Amino acid sequence: MEKFTLINNARSRIKVFEPFDDSSKNPSLINAILISYGCLLKQSSKPIMKGSRVESIEKARKEYKKLLEEGWKETYRLNSFF
Repeated sequence: MEKFTLINNARSRIKVFEPFDDSSKNPSLINAILISYGCLLKQSSKPIMKGSRVESIEKARKEYKKLLEEGWKETYRLNSFF
């Protein structure tokens, strides 16, 4: 599973969805998603990450779908910062 980055229409907020690796369990099984969120002060600057949380895959999918319905778009431009 790869990392997905969403950005809002105003290009001021981002959310990053990536697999959560729990080193105490089998690393080949992914049963949770780490969702990091932050903001962009300038389009040319590095995003400022405000926090993160771990969600089940089902909840992460629902949030991802909801954000897309609200107009958020996928972006790969910011992946180089992470």
